[in-house]
Amino acid sequence: MTPRRLSLSMRLTAGAVIGGALTLAILVATFNLVLDARLRADADNVLRERAAAVLRGLAITDGRLSLPEAPDQGAIDAQTWVFAGKRALEQPAGVGPRVQRQAESLARVGAPAFSTEDATDTRLYAAPARQGGRQLGAVVVAASLAPYERSASSALIGSVLLGVLTLAAIAALSRWLIRRALRPVAQMTAQAADWGEHDLSRRFFAGEPHDELSTLASVFDGLLARLAQSLSREQRLTAEVSHELRTPLAKVLAEAELATSRERTPQQYRGALHSITDHAHELQRVLETLLASARAAVPGKNTASDAREAARRAIAPLEQALASRGKSIELAGARPVRVAVEADVVERILSPLLENAARYARERITVNVRATRTDAIVEVDDDGPGIPAADDERIFDPGFRGEPSGEPTDDARAGAGLGLPLARRLARAAGGDVEARDSPGGAGFVVRLPLA
Repeated sequence: MTPRRLSLSMRLTAGAVIGGALTLAILVATFNLVLDARLRADADNVLRERAAAVLRGLAITDGRLSLPEAPDQGAIDAQTWVFAGKRALEQPAGVGPRVQRQAESLARVGAPAFSTEDATDTRLYAAPARQGGRQLGAVVVAASLAPYERSASSALIGSVLLGVLTLAAIAALSRWLIRRALRPVAQMTAQAADWGEHDLSRRFFAGEPHDELSTLASVFDGLLARLAQSLSREQRLTAEVSHELRTPLAKVLAEAELATSRERTPQQYRGALHSITDHAHELQRVLETLLASARAAVPGKNTASDAREAARRAIAPLEQALASRGKSIELAGARPVRVAVEADVVERILSPLLENAARYARERITVNVRATRTDAIVEVDDDGPGIPAADDERIFDPGFRGEPSGEPTDDARAGAGLGLPLARRLARAAGGDVEARDSPGGAGFVVRLPLA
């Protein structure tokens, strides 16, 4: 069974508590070590001062030490010995043998020295008494270390208790601060759990990022926006595939059913096959345009190409059919125009416009490719009946088929009106646009594409 892992807030709190505990432990240990050393130094200073006071009170008679005044035997926790050679001129009453031996041993050292008698917890100090470089004796003073140790123990207990209280405060404050800091994350989690698959329009954060969490929320919002765009493109592509393929597919099915009819003559059968072939080509063009639209809508996929060369490629399939019907098509503009769009995408943008012009033109179609300071412009004009002013934008609505101004040609009556919405959407996906415009004696379209 996999052990349950702690939450992020618990791990952060535990980390803060462990770090605080280590820091407090180091501080408490350092404080008590320094305090203990300071107390021992204070005890040694007290012993030095007492020994110096006793030495000042000694008298020297005929090269010998004497005691004109008895040392203060009433001092609390203080004991004094005065040695003249090996003989003790003065010694405290009631001391234990261990302390007595330690004092006698220090008196023979001949130099200032400290010693500790651990059994009785007594600190001793010996100071030699000299005259003219000759040692006459020694003064030994002693003091109990119990008061100092009690102070050190009290300080240790107090510092440990203070450290524990401080650690508890650090734990409580860390938990509160971490929970408060992670509250936006909990809110984002609750929001995300509450959102459904169709709530991609909702966002975590509104405004300029001001800290790490708001920046994270802003990044998530950008990701949601890209997902929403991707889903929207997918839904739009699905809808367009369903809409754009319905009419040519229905025509293919209708022609196929008629072709299989027993009453059809061989000539009618061949005509039906030609119609099926034409409709299949129409299906292929629609599919290629939809796929080009999907590619153009993905950021970073576009590459530079020559708009004039793409226009020439889009014109080539129509030239023979137009010539057979007594119509001409002219490509104006001699210079290449580099655009930040794939050549296939440019061709798919222009193909529906050219097919529309071929359908409605009476005699002539003109395609002009030029560049401005900011855009590449491709103008497609024909001498057909033109577009009613009221339909300049409606012709780009999916499924809309308007009546041209004036008398339509036979080719216009045969059209399905499927390509203009795709041409506009494909151009906009590539960073450009397609617009209808007034053209003298016919219809005109203007394609704007970003320059490379």
